[in-house]
Amino acid sequence: MASQAHDAGGATGYIVHHLTPLSTGEGFWTLHLDTLFFSVILGGLFLLVFKKAADQATSGVPGKFQNCIEMIVEFVDTQVKDSFHGTSKLIAPLALTIFIWVFFMNAMDLIPVDLLPMVGSLMGMEYMRVVPSTDLNATFAMSLTVFLLIIFYSIKIKGVIGFSKEMLLTPFGPWLMPFNLLLKVVEEVAKPISLGLRLFGNLYAGELIFILIALLPWTIQPLLSIPWALFHILIITLQAFIFMVLTIVYLTMAHEDHG
Repeated sequence: MASQAHDAGGATGYIVHHLTPLSTGEGFWTLHLDTLFFSVILGGLFLLVFKKAADQATSGVPGKFQNCIEMIVEFVDTQVKDSFHGTSKLIAPLALTIFIWVFFMNAMDLIPVDLLPMVGSLMGMEYMRVVPSTDLNATFAMSLTVFLLIIFYSIKIKGVIGFSKEMLLTPFGPWLMPFNLLLKVVEEVAKPISLGLRLFGNLYAGELIFILIALLPWTIQPLLSIPWALFHILIITLQAFIFMVLTIVYLTMAHEDHG
């Protein structure tokens, strides 16, 4: 498929083809169908895996599968306990969901770049981008959800008056309220922007490198793709971890009442 695309549109055409989403609609209402499809499928896979682990859980000697799931749960629980000291029952399940779901999305990057698009082309689909976290719409959607939770808990814990005081009176007191508000708005808005862009940028760059390797002669590809794939396992895990930890930290800050 790489050679055919290369002949048809050159290297640039091949790259653009792989990075173009399968979409419908126009303008603001454009939907990236491949991103939605793979996100839902991977979310469902997360639920199935952990439901199976819960159903098979035993108080006796656990198997390898149960050990693996328990290690992940304990790892996430430790991160939450180290950072979050409130009483919310949402934070730990949310952190676990984010870590596993983002990891699954990122792991799609390890599938050969031509495999699923080739299957899609046989089904009549012109484009198919299989890594949801290389779509800025997906990463921003997740980060905006976290941002809404930050605002919700800030108001819930501090109250409307307390939250308003925090926005208007810090850090320079009542005499500089407009300047305080500007700084706080920039600070809050920067959280979802940095959260979404960090995940998108790292995975987009990783996917682009796999695509560039696919343009090389097939005799050379394994020499580069295998080492990069092994290193990329670290990247996809690290990016899922960073997204989870920053979410915990931001929600911890939202729970802190300085009033």
